[in-house]
Amino acid sequence: MITNFGGVSLNTARFWSSRPEDGRLVCELCPRMCALKPGQRGLCFVRKAEGQRIVLDTYNRSSGFCIDPIEKKPLNHFLPGTPVLSFGTAGCNLACKFCQNHEISTSRQVDSLTDYATPDMIAEAAANAGAASVAFTYNDPVIFHEYAVDIAQACHEKGIRSVAVTAGYISPEPRAEFFAHMDAANIDLKAFSEDFYHKLTASQLAPVLDTIDYVVNETDCWVELTTLLIPGWNDSDQELTEMSEWIMDRLGPDVPIHFSAFHPDHRMPDVPATPQETLLRARDIAKAAGVNHVYVGNTHHKDGQSSYCACCGEQVIGRDWYRLSDWNLTDDGHCRSCGTAFPGVIDGPPGDWGRKRQPIRIG
Repeated sequence: MITNFGGVSLNTARFWSSRPEDGRLVCELCPRMCALKPGQRGLCFVRKAEGQRIVLDTYNRSSGFCIDPIEKKPLNHFLPGTPVLSFGTAGCNLACKFCQNHEISTSRQVDSLTDYATPDMIAEAAANAGAASVAFTYNDPVIFHEYAVDIAQACHEKGIRSVAVTAGYISPEPRAEFFAHMDAANIDLKAFSEDFYHKLTASQLAPVLDTIDYVVNETDCWVELTTLLIPGWNDSDQELTEMSEWIMDRLGPDVPIHFSAFHPDHRMPDVPATPQETLLRARDIAKAAGVNHVYVGNTHHKDGQSSYCACCGEQVIGRDWYRLSDWNLTDDGHCRSCGTAFPGVIDGPPGDWGRKRQPIRIG
């Protein structure tokens, strides 16, 4: 239900409870369980105690609309070569010191950063632009759960798929509903140590691992993982080996992982950028553990960005940055050389969107 407070549309949020002993409302959307007095906001900033309820004050308010290649999310096994309408809102329920989108994720300037955009308006814009999917990105969509689910439903009515780019920091009940509406997700596995999550993100690793395990093994949502490798923090051979072994043990060999290069930003300007050699070392470690599809990102390396058949080793999708250079898959996603099924969502011939990025306005 959307109501109005002082000219601002506010949507009554879900997943909260009242605490009679002190009058606080407890937001149960994510593991933070923020306990709010009237007028207070959670760490995410967008969920607020208003009277006797919690509201989402970024419902119908989005920012940063662009048509991107789906490979930029990054998703290499989901409708390759197709355009995706990307957008975010404001706020985040993590506090990453290395955030690459901190202008949006840490912003408190909701009014100046967002435009009015209903779920139907976004679905219509995606259809008019010829986008195959809509991506909730730039900031974490779990914090605007109700808005994201409504947009996904509006898009599905038009045959447009939905994509979540998320850190996976969400409680079990809202998680089940959220990912039931997502066709694909790229989930950030930021590191494989609780110490890293505590010091650099002000969160915990265990709930993220639970989310990844759940989405891969209990839903139909296609999942790829991304780890931003930060020199000296999460790039040791031991940690990368433990991460790769967990992926093999809990997820299997066909969940792709993208190792992405860090560049100095936000609260970590003095940490050096990630060398390409570090990304390739991580790729070698993951592949040695048995992970079939391992990619490198934020760097130019055709071999590390291309896809290969896990059975015969032939290149099935060549990539040069975000442009597809070769295609050796049938329309139903089998290797033309040996007939092995390529994991992911392949729906007909590849798209040809390429590297271009096209800003658009909604409404």
